[in-house]
Amino acid sequence: MTDTIKSGDTIRVGYTGKFEDGETFDTSQGAEGLKFTVGTGQLIKGFDQAVMGMTIGDKKTVTIPPEEGYGPRDENRIVEIPASAVPEEMELAVGMQLELTDPNGNPAMATVAEVGDEAIKMDVNHFLAGKTLVFDIEIEEMGLEAEVHQCGEGCDSGCDTDKGCDCDCGD
Repeated sequence: MTDTIKSGDTIRVGYTGKFEDGETFDTSQGAEGLKFTVGTGQLIKGFDQAVMGMTIGDKKTVTIPPEEGYGPRDENRIVEIPASAVPEEMELAVGMQLELTDPNGNPAMATVAEVGDEAIKMDVNHFLAGKTLVFDIEIEEMGLEAEVHQCGEGCDSGCDTDKGCDCDCGD
């Protein structure tokens, strides 16, 4: 009998992510599949749950609602920055994605929502927030070694178990 995927297993999957209308927003097609450790929060909850019980070669299509994906859109996550904070040579357009820095110094992706003379509105919701996602998933490999990062190696700011880093900071 073949083992099935359970929490803690490190696997590689091939996938195509689509919106409900069939438009593809991401795929591993033509590239190496996505390697991750199941149940560690490296991926959205709905994707993690979808692979449980599968085995090598299994394929499935799963529909993931926002609550199990990137969450609902939050209108409180639209922030205003002074137009004077934008370099003069930078031409902003609605829909443009930029990397901002949050108050703690961490990078945060944002989408230009509105451009005004005095202020720029930036949407810091994840671009997939509020969307129902459809994934075609194929299990390519199981039983892989988990990647373990030392503090500060591969993690944005030292240990961050939300990003899947297994490190011992000696706290």
